[in-house]
Order: sequence, then C-alpha cells, then structure tokens
Amino acid sequence: MSHILSWIIFIPLIGVPFLWLVPREKAKWVALTAVIVDFIVALPIFINFDKSLKGVTTIGEMQFVERAEWIPSLGIEYYLGVDGISISMVLLTLIIGIMATLASWRINVHQRGYFAMFLLLETAMLGVFAALDLILFYLFWEVMLFPMYFLIGIWGGPGRIYAAIKFFLYTLAGSVGMLLAIIAIWYFAPGGERTFDMIELLSRVEAGQEFTGPPIFGLPFTKVVFVALFIGFAIKVPIFPFHTWLPDAHVEAPTAISVILAGVLLKMGTYGFLRMNFPLFPDIFEWFRDFLIFLAVVNIVYGALCALAQSDFKKMIAYSSVSHMGFVILGIGAATTQGINGAVLQMFNHGTITAMLFLLVGVVYDRAHHRQIAGFGGLASVTPVYAAITSVAFMAAIGLPGLSGFISEFLILTGAFKVYKTATIISGLGIIFGAAYMLWAYQRVFFGKLNTKYKELTDMNFVELASVIPLLLIVIYLGIMPNSIISYFETSLNYLSRVLGG
Repeated sequence: MSHILSWIIFIPLIGVPFLWLVPREKAKWVALTAVIVDFIVALPIFINFDKSLKGVTTIGEMQFVERAEWIPSLGIEYYLGVDGISISMVLLTLIIGIMATLASWRINVHQRGYFAMFLLLETAMLGVFAALDLILFYLFWEVMLFPMYFLIGIWGGPGRIYAAIKFFLYTLAGSVGMLLAIIAIWYFAPGGERTFDMIELLSRVEAGQEFTGPPIFGLPFTKVVFVALFIGFAIKVPIFPFHTWLPDAHVEAPTAISVILAGVLLKMGTYGFLRMNFPLFPDIFEWFRDFLIFLAVVNIVYGALCALAQSDFKKMIAYSSVSHMGFVILGIGAATTQGINGAVLQMFNHGTITAMLFLLVGVVYDRAHHRQIAGFGGLASVTPVYAAITSVAFMAAIGLPGLSGFISEFLILTGAFKVYKTATIISGLGIIFGAAYMLWAYQRVFFGKLNTKYKELTDMNFVELASVIPLLLIVIYLGIMPNSIISYFETSLNYLSRVLGG
C-alpha cells in the first residue's frame, strides 16, 4: 500500500513493452489486460479511503502519500497523494480506460503503436490526478499532449492532421502560460521559502501568507498569475472562447479517443481549478467570480444552441459537452457547498454519460460509415437493443430524474441560485435546449420511415455491449444512489467551499 499510487499510475506504461512480445493482432489483449489489472490494483484505495478527511490543504489528511526527492537543488519532488476530489477522478479514469480499450477493438492499423500511445495517455491522466508537486503535475499534463496528438493525427478521420495540430497548438499555448505561472509561484512563494509543494503552498495561503511578486506589465502579480493558470486550464475544459479545438478533435478522433477526450481530459481543466488555481488565490477568485459565472452561462447556452444546429451526430455530442461542462463551471463559480459538490459530481457523471454517447455514435458509424443525423431514420425497427440503450443515454444527458445527470445538475442549480439567481435562470435554458437537440436527433435517427439502405443493419455485438453496459449501469445506479460517489469528495469540497468563501 505504501507505493500503490505509483503502481496505479505506471501499470499501463509497464504494459507497453509487452505489446511487442505478442503477435500484432493480440496487442489489444495486452492493453485490455493492463487496464483491467490497473483497476483491480486500485480497488484497495477506494475500499480503504477515509472519507472523513478533508485533504485539500492539509498534508496530514492527504491519503496514500508517496514522497521522494527528485531534483533536490530545485526542491522538486516525486510527490503523490489523493483526497476526495482526486480519488473520484482516478476512479473515473480507470473506468473510462477499460471502456475505451474495448472501443478500440476494431483498430487494425499499426495496432502496437496505437495501444502504446493509448497506455501512455492512461498513465499521464492518472499522474495528473495524483501529483502534488507543481512540476510533477506539469510533467504529467504535458506528457498527455504527446500521445493524444498522435492518436488523433494517425488514427483519426480525413481531417485528422488539422484537428491534431489545432489541439496541440491550443493546449501548448495554455501550457506555456501555465509553466510561467508555476515558476512565478515557486519564485515568489508565500513566506519567502521557495517550494513546488502544492499542499505546502495552499496551507501557507490558508494561514494568511501572501504572494509578494512585483507587478507584471503594470498589473498586480497575483492577478496575472491567476489568469495565466486560468487560461491554461480553461483551454482544456474548454471554456468559451477557447472551445473551438474540441469539435474538430472529437469529429476526427477514433471513437475510443473521443471517449477518453470527453470522459477524462476535459475534467483535467476543472480539476486544475479546484486543486490549484482557485485555492491558491482565493482573493483573486472572488474578484474574478462574476466573470467566471458569465463564462459558465455562455458555455451552457452557446454550447446547447450549437448542438441544436448540428447535422453531424458526433459534433452534436461534442457541443453538448461544451454546454454540460458549463454547468461544472457554474457550480464551481457559485462556490456554495451544493454547487461545488454538484460540480464534481457532474464531472464524474458527464464523464460516464458522454463516454457512453460517443461509444454509441461509434456503433452506428462502424456500420453506416457516416454520422449524418438526417441520413438514418427508423433504425429502432432493425436495431432495437441499440435504440433502447441510446434512449437511456440520451435521457441521462437531458437530466431525466432517476438517472445520474439529474442529481448533479440539480445540486449545481440549487447551489448557484443562492448567489446568482439571474444567471441560474438563464442557465436553465441549456437544459431546455438540451432536451430539444437530444430528442430531435433521436426522433430522426430511430423513428419514422426506415431508410432501405439500412434494412440489413446488425444490432450491437458482444464487445460493443461490454463497453456500454457498465456505463449504463453506473448511470442508473448513481441516479438512484448518488451518495455512493458524493461521499468520497463531500468533506473535501465542503472545506474547499469555505476556503473560497462560498
């Protein structure tokens, strides 16, 4: 148990050399074995996690901590640990990793290279959620960029090169600002003693110590550093106007990579807000808060309207992610206990629901070889199982009571309404528009006169069902028993809400 987080992070990477020890067509089995073993190894941290500890800014309350000197001259450490916020994201990453591996079953070009990049991406994502040293966090953050670029650029659709380069440039631009901000945080650390230790920095801020950096371009030091971090994380969420890379990346990426992108990568941005950006600068957060709420409302409404206008099935779901991540920002910006708990629950729920939606788009694309919503019609008569599962996924995305999407959006809206009534009411339009684009798309794809080209279309096979059914069960279970996941992060987030003045 003393090194369990290291095992969880690096087991996928350990699987990479074994890809070349088996026949090329068996590489997928190596990858599947690696992610399943990783999930099994991780089970003890979820079973033994103490849900009463707040973590966040208190090193004594971070759990499964691993710490070793790495570059002593700069004070950089190999420093890992989890609290309620990060452990829920680790769980999400492990679940989505297994489902995305199953979704990669049809990859038949350069299989070893594909699964090597896939497993490296899994390691990088897990590392981001467990790192407690700023440089280690940044290293894992940047490593993620490398495999994602190649997974889109080599195994994507016709416009894959453009989408991969756009993704790379957007993310890299944000990362440069983030690195400069991290260096500034280290150099002008509160209390005078330089450190990359996130928890030490947060505890100093909580104790009332302040950053003492000089003005930058005539602007206050803390505001410049805060905004630099914010932009780096906002690009990943993505928040308007940094969102334009997302639809292109989703449309061109292979199904499994869209699942990873929507299920996990977008959450790295909001996780960065909660772990580093906002708690390090609570006074600047208060100054920035109204504008953050404005951006959240724009994301919700604009994303929903863009989704409503789409003719491409996959692009519609991509824009729906922009809208639904807006609710996460709304909850965080509200900073009330209900709002911030609802935000992290929405991060988890959005990960499972949107992953399921992209998997289902991949099912029909593999058969029909197109994604035009108007090009189908009547599929329910030939693929009843597919139609039934898709209906549950669409209802979860809409926020139907009894499914997981409802409770997270309900918590966010009730928490935000306490402090931003007008913004919350306008955000409700996102739910109405969401129902419109989801139900309209479902009607055109599954009902009406059957397109005769698809009268021989086959229903979902075993591998497809195996990748979707677990997510479906999670969506139903968390719709009925949401406290099963809330209990992990509730204590941490209630404390963080007080830190942010919620």
